[in-house]
This record gives sequence, C-alpha cells and structure tokens, in this order.
Amino acid sequence: MPLNKNCVGRQFPPITTDVTAAATMAYARAYNDDNPAFFDNNRPGGVVAPPMFGVVVTWNSVMGAVMDPEVGADLLRLVHGEQDMRFFAPIRPGDRITSRARIASIETKATGETMAVEIVADNQNGDPVLRIMFSVFIRGGRRRDAVLEPRPVEIARGEPLLSVVQKIDPDQTIRYAAASGDRNPIHVDENVAKMAGLPGIIVHGLCTMAFTSKVVIDRLCGGDPLRLSRLAVRFSRPVRPGETLTTKVWADGEHDNRKVFAFETFNANNQAVIKDGIAEIAA
Repeated sequence: MPLNKNCVGRQFPPITTDVTAAATMAYARAYNDDNPAFFDNNRPGGVVAPPMFGVVVTWNSVMGAVMDPEVGADLLRLVHGEQDMRFFAPIRPGDRITSRARIASIETKATGETMAVEIVADNQNGDPVLRIMFSVFIRGGRRRDAVLEPRPVEIARGEPLLSVVQKIDPDQTIRYAAASGDRNPIHVDENVAKMAGLPGIIVHGLCTMAFTSKVVIDRLCGGDPLRLSRLAVRFSRPVRPGETLTTKVWADGEHDNRKVFAFETFNANNQAVIKDGIAEIAA
C-alpha cells in the first residue's frame, strides 16, 4: 500500500528528554569521538553534547511520525535517505529537551516513495537548540504514476581541501544502536538484514554521518563543536561494519557570515556512501 498523503502536515505531541552526561559521552564513544569538549568537565563552560547527539533527544519524535499506522510505512523497506541538521544552541548534561515532529511531505518516486519529517527542539528555557529534516525512502517497484526525475549532475570539484580516513569498527552498529536508541534490527541482526534485501548488517546512516561530523569539527572548527551551524547529507550507499571510509572536503564559499564546505564520503572501492554533504561553520 502507498503511503497516506493525507497525513502530510500532521503534527505530533511534544516529547521531553532529560540529558545526562553518561548519555552524551556514550554517544560520542559510539562513533569513536575523543574530543575533550565531550568529556572534560574542567573546560570553560563544561562538557557539551556532540552536535549529532541531537538525534538521540529527537529519536522518539521521529519514530512517532515514521511509525504512525495511518502513514503506512513498511520499516523493512525503509532506508534513511537524507538528514539536514541545523544547530542553534549547544545541548548540555542537565538540559531538558522537548522535540516536536511534523510530517512535511510524502512524494511518489520512480522506484518508491519518500517521506520527510521536520523536527524542532527547544531546551528547558524555551530556547531553540535544533531543527532537523529527516527524510526516508520506502523501496518499492517501479511506479507508473511517478514522474521520472533527471539524474543529478555530478560537480567536478577538483582537488579536495582535505581528505580524512576513518575505520568503522566490527562492533560499531551494536554500540551505536545502544547509544542512539535506533535499534532497527537491520543494523544488528544479520538474518533480519538479509530478509530486508540487504547483503547483511549495515551501519546506521546517522552513525556514518556522525563520523563525518568528527571530521568537520576536528579539521574545520578547530575542535570547537559550538562552531558547527549546519550539517546535511544524502546517504547514497550502505556501509558495512569493518569498512574504511574516506571523507573529502572542498571549500564552497560563504552563507550568512558562515563558511560553507561541501563534502563526500567514499568506501574502499571509491564508491560514494555520502553525497551532497554540506557543513556550515560559524566564525
């Protein structure tokens, strides 16, 4: 059955999450981040959560929208397509974060359907901390009623500004599932992953994105996570545990007094696993 387009615009009740230091540090360790900003209480201002920790405090809101029975999404055919995160204020241990989800769009594509969920989150003071656009693709047969879209034009960017190699650990998905709350069995159960038509367990797309956030913060923000204003990606190919990834970054001008960088991440076969990456960095 197709997704129910009558659900577009539906808003879901707010969900509040209490942030603990144990949770923020576990999340950083789940994607191999050792930035002192996430662990050292003696730093000015104390410990902050990794920017990508925003996915933890909004996860129940996301799932409430995606798993709404009236929407009709089949989770075994669902893959994460895109993620766009804008960071307005840091999340710190002791915060209470309230998130709200809204179904922004449902569209029919040539080989399935897409759904975008918008999430906004505030802290206990009512200050905005995060806005996320979470987009999924529901795999299906070729649809006669869909409009074929032109292939995106590949941009020749020349030599990258920097290139960073990272290794995905064999147990990465298990650690990330526990720290993030995303326990979709395709990330931890080989049999379920194969039932879903995958070659085996795949790494959470958001875990791969978290790896790229480490590249951006370490190499473009001078190690200061508070400078990261936006991180956006398109997931283009599954990643398997144990793989080696290379993220390449190019300067891409400025926007609203922020430096903009484009990036893509490749596997060992030089196949892009993340495309159309965007990072915006405050001065």
